[in-house]
Amino acid sequence: METAHDWEAYKNIDKDFFDDGTMTFFWRAHRLTALIMFSLVLVYVALWEGANNDSDYNAKRGIIAVILAFVLFGVTITPDGPFRRPHPAVWRLMLVLSIVYELCLVFLLFQTVDDARRLMQSLDDRLGRPLPEKDYGGNCLLYDTGRPNDPFHNFWDKIDVFVSVHFFGWWLKTLILRDWWLCMVISVMFEVIEYTLEHQLPNFSECWWDHWLMDVLVCNGLGILLGMMTLNYLSMKPYHWRGMWNIPSYRGKLTRILKQFTPYVWTDFDWRPTSSLKRWLSMLCIVVAFLLAELNTFTLKFVLWIPPSHFLCLSRLLFFLFWGAVSMREGFQFLDDPECTKLGTQACLVIAIIVTEILISLKFDWDTFTKPLPRHVSLFWIVGLAGLAIWTLWHFYLKRLINHTEQKLKVDYPPVDRSGDGPSSSSRPVPVAGSDPGVRLRTELTTTTKRA
Repeated sequence: METAHDWEAYKNIDKDFFDDGTMTFFWRAHRLTALIMFSLVLVYVALWEGANNDSDYNAKRGIIAVILAFVLFGVTITPDGPFRRPHPAVWRLMLVLSIVYELCLVFLLFQTVDDARRLMQSLDDRLGRPLPEKDYGGNCLLYDTGRPNDPFHNFWDKIDVFVSVHFFGWWLKTLILRDWWLCMVISVMFEVIEYTLEHQLPNFSECWWDHWLMDVLVCNGLGILLGMMTLNYLSMKPYHWRGMWNIPSYRGKLTRILKQFTPYVWTDFDWRPTSSLKRWLSMLCIVVAFLLAELNTFTLKFVLWIPPSHFLCLSRLLFFLFWGAVSMREGFQFLDDPECTKLGTQACLVIAIIVTEILISLKFDWDTFTKPLPRHVSLFWIVGLAGLAIWTLWHFYLKRLINHTEQKLKVDYPPVDRSGDGPSSSSRPVPVAGSDPGVRLRTELTTTTKRA
């Protein structure tokens, strides 16, 4: 089976790895050291630390201690993922943090919306209050002649910190997806989702030029372009690593330390979405999962009353970049490597996180998220989904059935050469006796004449 990536060469990298002793200490798990330090901390808390009668303070400290203990043992025990730079422990930490986040979401799911908001307020006193939703729609005149002193005031009013977030976000998302078409499809489809749900979330109400010029063309487009340029550099860059003590100059050693934060080896993602029905459906699932993860950013802050600039929102976006990078790498190997029969751990956790976030949003504000879609929006989605289903049926079944039938007809009934007066005696098929009534009759007459 032909694959897009040479997985055998990738699996043999570890066999060719040579350690000159520079990084030996840092690449060990140090489980015994972690166990001793953890035990000493517990001994100090139990025997020497003074008691505190504040129940809320003790509860918060206990929860934080449980999370830290889980993270410590998780980083030292969980297996390595597909990435190894800057250190495998970093990606093990990301995996453990995704488990902690999913556990927090599950706990939140069992609360009421008021209790969940009070819980957010216990993390930060500024939370737990209704958010003033900013409407980016309103006056959509790009050039307002009524304001000669500042005719572009509508444009400047909609420029905020999220312009840079869009740009750098799509630069990093391109490094995760590693495909120009896939990035553009997700970018355009999210604007369509904003159009679809603007009657539910006022924050999605934007001007047409804000959707298609500022978001898709400028911010997202330039971010994707920069991402593709970065991908081309990483793809063509040679990867040859030397030990620290084999580099003579201090400048070379410093450069080697900085290169520790670059990939150990690079894998291009050739998704080939139309090569098989499995890949096509998998790509549709990836697009849907990506869009839902983006949408959950807005729905969670809406139902939990978390401002967009709060560290909780920004932390979620940052961690999702790490989780998404590992998930896409595991998903690509699952689709392309014939020896890979299971989806990766991080990818499964990301799917669980997305599903749990959706359930929290639906439970906490069912009335808002079940508002019926406008008629023109419903018709648009019905026509679009029907067209997608028809194309899928045509490309993977009907088209192949027609091609197979044509090939079979060419084999069973080869074309006759009619360019001359007729087929030559060498090319004309010779009839076999007994295979045609006319031939059989002429044979019997010839035999009778000879006997007479």
